Amino acid sequence: MGWSAEVPYNELPSLPPTAEFETKAVLRATIEARASIAALDQAARRMPNPSVLINALPLLEAQASSEIENIVTTTDELFRYAQDPSEAASPDTKETLRYRAALFAGLESVRTRPLSVSTAVEVCTIIHRRDMNVRRLPGTFIGNPSTKRAIYTPPTGEQTIRDKLANWEAFLHASDGLDPLIVMAIAHYQFEAIHPFEDGNGRTGRILNILFLVHAELLQNPILYLSRYIIQQKDDYYRLLLAVTRDHAWEEWILFMLGGLRETAENTLRKVDEIQQLQSQVREDIRALTKAGSNSDLLDVLFENPYCRIANVVERCGVSRPTATGWLNALVEGGVLMDIKLGRDRLFINARFFDVLKRYEPLEQRAELTLF
Repeated sequence: MGWSAEVPYNELPSLPPTAEFETKAVLRATIEARASIAALDQAARRMPNPSVLINALPLLEAQASSEIENIVTTTDELFRYAQDPSEAASPDTKETLRYRAALFAGLESVRTRPLSVSTAVEVCTIIHRRDMNVRRLPGTFIGNPSTKRAIYTPPTGEQTIRDKLANWEAFLHASDGLDPLIVMAIAHYQFEAIHPFEDGNGRTGRILNILFLVHAELLQNPILYLSRYIIQQKDDYYRLLLAVTRDHAWEEWILFMLGGLRETAENTLRKVDEIQQLQSQVREDIRALTKAGSNSDLLDVLFENPYCRIANVVERCGVSRPTATGWLNALVEGGVLMDIKLGRDRLFINARFFDVLKRYEPLEQRAELTLF
């Protein structure tokens, strides 16, 4: 039976695909993406304090991945409440922060045991703050909820879904010589096609991407995220997913994902360079404007927490509250930081660092990485 948008795709083929996908174009793009990821990984390893990236980038990924699902919060609000998701935060901000919590829980999991279906269940459960397991009831489809017109209907039946997830998991760990980046691209399609949960499949699938890169030891730390790339290419992302389902167009899909990995790695590598330059400037500002001298902890706390509280400086630097307040006030007066009120608290914003984090520059040659 062929595929039909309105019929549950219980005939979704098992992995690995039978269609040709290791083409010359794919292998060439794989080499380019691997080189960019390796350069990023090495640059991050050389950073004196990689926590600068590890703390900030997952928040931006959480924002972008949630935005794909129309869960929208501002970067400003997200960083304001990152340390303390209080009642004042919007529901969308709280849900976005749960995405970050799910990501970090997944990382803890894959550092001690293999990436698995259980990892996916744990991630989705944290995102939704309730127990999530594979779908048991029929009726799920992807399409227009108002007109009930389906673009794609995923497999139905709990045992069918579990069987397909078991095949997906086995493919992740099969030693058949496939490059891990190709495995990631194929596995991401398959997970989204299985669509195992009632909700949260897209966000869970995007977290699984970074977990797999860490699991495959291509990255030491979770610093490469595809969601911003997907947002900018959202129409192509969904079109190419559907093309795999409809036409088994694996080459185009894999090239799209490899292009995203390369572009994102190169963007993040530029951020690393800019951050290190900015840290040098701020280090000199601290020496010139405060009595903190060469206190490297103050520099670290300003970059680990772009929205910094006085208590952060007190705890990290081991100084009194008046001393910490004096340092931060001097940096505000010198134009190094901005400050805002949040309830009875003050937040000190490392605005230049914030600008570097938010910047995203697409590769001019993106079109060369996909075949349309």
